Amino acid sequence: MEPIGPIQGGWIEVITGGMFSGKTEELLRRVRRVQLAGQTVRLFKPDIDTRYHPSDIVSHDQTRLEAVPVSNSQSLYLLSSDAQVIAIDEAQFFDMGLVEVADRLADEGKRVIIAGLDMDYRGRPFGPMPYLMAIAEFVTKLHAICVYTGELAHYSYRKEATDEQIRLGHKDVYEPVSRRIFRQWRLREGR
Repeated sequence: MEPIGPIQGGWIEVITGGMFSGKTEELLRRVRRVQLAGQTVRLFKPDIDTRYHPSDIVSHDQTRLEAVPVSNSQSLYLLSSDAQVIAIDEAQFFDMGLVEVADRLADEGKRVIIAGLDMDYRGRPFGPMPYLMAIAEFVTKLHAICVYTGELAHYSYRKEATDEQIRLGHKDVYEPVSRRIFRQWRLREGR
């Protein structure tokens, strides 16, 4: 087979884990390094995430960078053409089209950095995240510390009993817990 010419390689990086594990902090750290290197970067977040700021991506420790809030993955794609690096926060809130969009951007030679929860409050895979992890070249899984045992916290326990999958909140609504605590409480509550 004859070579088809020079190919610029893009790739996908996924930063995942439970709430309060440092996903957004890590995303912002990588973006700042890209900016220092002089690369063009576009940051995106779902427009439903207005917890800290309507447009900025803000970590729990109040580190922030300006971002573009978008309502769907196709809008994200259309706004990415001029960037070498695309960074996406709270990816679990995007539609399933994000998987195809991320793949297409990487095929176009772009570095795609995605942060999001791997599981919802029930401990089930959340939105497009499991599919993004499957196609990513790099996956970083972060953990918080369980507020009850001091063990690694892999789960985001919702303190209030509701059945809606998406419920924006901070420590007033969620807390990081270990597998042991999560399982005990799920059995007790019958969830």
